[in-house]
Amino acid sequence: MVGVTTQAGREAWRTILRLMFDGEGHGRMPEVCRAIGVPASMVKTLMHLSPDEPKAMRDLAEHYGCDASYITALVDDLEQRGFAERRPHPSDRRIRTVVLTPAGAEVKERLTEMLWTPPPAFSALSATEQRELRDLLRKVANADTVLTARAAAGR
Repeated sequence: MVGVTTQAGREAWRTILRLMFDGEGHGRMPEVCRAIGVPASMVKTLMHLSPDEPKAMRDLAEHYGCDASYITALVDDLEQRGFAERRPHPSDRRIRTVVLTPAGAEVKERLTEMLWTPPPAFSALSATEQRELRDLLRKVANADTVLTARAAAGR
């Protein structure tokens, strides 16, 4: 039955959240932050930036649902560490964009590798089961209207 969330669907979602909030995934972000030496807010921002695609600072504020001054402070911190730089928008000089520096791109690569390494509990699944889980989660992600809208907008 497509289009209906069943009790099994609710249980699956609850399990995903338990894995992230209470399981082996729970300590991942603090562990990564300690290893890289940056706060979680900076990790999230680094993960949304690119060296090749400038992001308008106001778009970051909209994405996070926060005040523009918060993004300014984050970008200030990134610039102080040499991870990002502000640039003028190519067609609207009133807009400031931000891009990763080579050092920021390197840190992002390290963060990504650490965050995307599955926790040990994944070894409870066979290689076939891991592929099945991946495929099912991709199907859910492809049906997520927020993710698909962001992908369509190039974010």
